[in-house]
Amino acid sequence: MFSIFRRAAVVYVQFTRIVHPNFCTHPQRSRLLDDTVRERFAIELAAAVEVKLANKKLEAQKRMETRKTKQEVQQRYNGAVKRRKWEDPPEDPEAVKNFDPASRVKRRKSIILLGYSGVNYFGMQRNPGTKTIEEDLLRAMLKQNWINDEGFRQPQQIQFQRAARTDKGVSAAVQVVSIKLPDNLDVEALNSELPEDIRVYAVKRVTKGFNSKTNCDARTYTYTLPTIAFAANEEKVDINAYRLPADRLKRVNEVLSLYVGTKNFHNFTSRKEFLDPSVKRFIMSFECETPFVPEGSTAEFATIKIKGQSFMLHQIRKMVGLTIAVVRGLTDSAIIEKAFGQERYGIPTAPGLGLVLSRIHYDKYNKRYGEDGCHETLEFEKEEPAIQEFFKHHIASTIVETELSSNSMMEWLEKLPLHSYEPRDENEPSEWKPRNRKDDNDDDDE
Repeated sequence: MFSIFRRAAVVYVQFTRIVHPNFCTHPQRSRLLDDTVRERFAIELAAAVEVKLANKKLEAQKRMETRKTKQEVQQRYNGAVKRRKWEDPPEDPEAVKNFDPASRVKRRKSIILLGYSGVNYFGMQRNPGTKTIEEDLLRAMLKQNWINDEGFRQPQQIQFQRAARTDKGVSAAVQVVSIKLPDNLDVEALNSELPEDIRVYAVKRVTKGFNSKTNCDARTYTYTLPTIAFAANEEKVDINAYRLPADRLKRVNEVLSLYVGTKNFHNFTSRKEFLDPSVKRFIMSFECETPFVPEGSTAEFATIKIKGQSFMLHQIRKMVGLTIAVVRGLTDSAIIEKAFGQERYGIPTAPGLGLVLSRIHYDKYNKRYGEDGCHETLEFEKEEPAIQEFFKHHIASTIVETELSSNSMMEWLEKLPLHSYEPRDENEPSEWKPRNRKDDNDDDDE
C-alpha cells in the first residue's frame, strides 16, 4: 500500500511541475493548482490502486489453487507413509470457515478380532456383486460410524488388511483385521448390525505400523470331516455306524507327518511353477486328533489340525485330499514325496466345508510390544470363551449339519477312485496353465 501512495505522490509532483514550472520555488502558488491537475491526479491514483488490488487478487487465487492441489494430493493414501491421519474438513467454504479443529475424529491403528461361518459366503475378501464377509463387516461399520463413506468405498484409505484370505465356504474361529479406527467403539452395537454367522469379539489398539498379515508369524487351520473318509476304499460301511480304529488313526498321522518341514508345494496349489520361490512353505505340525461323535448325531467325526507360516490357494484341501487317497489305499504314500518334486501331478482337492481358520499367531509382536505398558498382547485369552462359544454354535455345528444333509464328503469320496495319480502331460490343458492374475503371489488364500 505504501508503494501506491509513493507512486501517486510522484504523479502529483510531475503534474504540478508541468503546469507550474516555478512551483517548487514558489510554494505560495500551490493554491493556484488548477482543477485539471487535481482531476488527473485522482484518476491516476484510482488506477494505481485498482491495478494493485487486481494483482493482489490474482496472487491470492494462485495461492488458493496451489493449496487446494496440495490438499488433494495429501488426502490420497500412501501406505509407505506411516503418520496420523485426520478426517478432512467439509468442502463447503462456509462450513470450513466455521470448522472446529477439536471436532476432528482421531483414528488410531487397531485390530478387529472376529469369527465367522463361511458356509453361506463366497470367501472373506470383498468382491463386487458377491456375498462376502468383508462386505457385511464394512457395511456394519459404516452404519455405526466406525468408518466414513470414503473408507467404505476404498478400505485401503483406512489401512484395512486381513490376516488371511479364506476361500469360498471356509470359516474362521479367529480372524484378525488391522484398520484405523476411532476410540471408544461399541462392539455390541456393531454386532447388532451383523448377521448371526459373523461375530466381532473385540477391538484392540496396536502399533501404528502394525499389519495383520505381514506381522503374523503363523496360522493354524483345522479340517473337520466324518471318519468314514479314512475307511478302506473297498469297505462297505455306513457313515452313522463307522468308527475309526486306533491303528487306522495312527496311519493317518503317519501320512500327515510327511508334510512337516519346508517343502515345495507347487503341486498343491494352482497356477504356480516349481521354480517359483513362493511355493516353498514351512509346515510346523500336522496331525489328526481323537475322533468324536457330535451332540445330536450318530456319525463319527475327526479334526485335523495344521500349523504353518502361511498357505496358498487350496493347499490345505489338497494336502487333506491326497492324505485321504493314500489312507484309503487308492495310491501309495510315495506319491507325496514325488509331488514335492519338479514333475506335475494332479492332486485331489477335498471339499471346503470342513476347513476353518482356527488361530492367528503374533509371537514376535507379543515379545516386542506385549510388555511395553502401552499395547495389549495379541494372544486373545480374554476372548477365548466367546471364541469357543461362537465356534461351537455357529461353525462346528454348521459343519456337521451341512455335511450330514448335503453329503459333500460322501459324494467327493465316490469320485475319488476316478482320479489319476500319474504325472501330468506338460501340454495337457489344466488348472496349471499360467494366467494373468493380480494376486497370484498372495498368501493365505485358503
